[in-house]
Amino acid sequence: MSTHSAPAASVPTVTLNNGVEMPQLGFGVFQVPDEETTAAVATALEAGYRSIDTAAVYGNEQGVGRALAASGVAREDLFVTTKLWNADQGSEAALAGFDTSLRKLGLDYVDLYLIHWPAPGRDTYVETWHALEKLLADGRARAIGVSNFQPAHLQRLLDSSATVPAVNQVELHPGLQQRAVREFGARHGIVTEAWSPLAQGALLAEDTVTAVAERHGRTPAQVVLRWHLQSGNVVIPKSVTPERIRQNLDVFGFELSEADMDALAALDRGMRTGPDPDTFN
Repeated sequence: MSTHSAPAASVPTVTLNNGVEMPQLGFGVFQVPDEETTAAVATALEAGYRSIDTAAVYGNEQGVGRALAASGVAREDLFVTTKLWNADQGSEAALAGFDTSLRKLGLDYVDLYLIHWPAPGRDTYVETWHALEKLLADGRARAIGVSNFQPAHLQRLLDSSATVPAVNQVELHPGLQQRAVREFGARHGIVTEAWSPLAQGALLAEDTVTAVAERHGRTPAQVVLRWHLQSGNVVIPKSVTPERIRQNLDVFGFELSEADMDALAALDRGMRTGPDPDTFN
């Protein structure tokens, strides 16, 4: 099993609809406690990751900030994403929520700021989006986007704003392939980013996945991440295990065949590990 780490330069980037370059593979810290986050992010940066994804509700923005500050990596070489929590939606609240996140991260700007959920029951995401447009105009966020938005939510933003979201980050893995969301994004120049790209490990013991992994001499996780990359998704695997953090980045030295891709595509079965965006408020 190869465990060599890839240098940062080998991670391809995708160009967002406003010209900003985003690494196609980054590091997520969902469900990592703040005190553990610093070590995990430090390991990731050392391994060659340059994109780090956090959120206000994760409670670990300070842990991310500590690792970034100690890393010695130049700010312009980093791509930092955070997200606005549902309780902070609305014009004033969103701007205040952003200020809090920025302070915890210890940064002057973020590279990508996302509305974490549409929270349709609150019905404030359009107003919130206008607040994010202000952050974009002020240069405090280099790109703005959304997370967990369905096509109907996205359409409403397009109808009420001149700014098309740069990214829509959704739960996405071979068991939940989100075709309608991805197709809508592709039509409108919105990059689809996958959270829970390994279905929290639920897919890694699947016969299809293990067979493809054996064929390539790779781990099941590497095979699923490779599927994402070849599907055009941006992907942010999460791990706190140093070896796994390095393995998850080592996915650029092999390619899945069309037959491999088809086999993995056949695993789609609407398998959500997280909440349903239409009802989660």
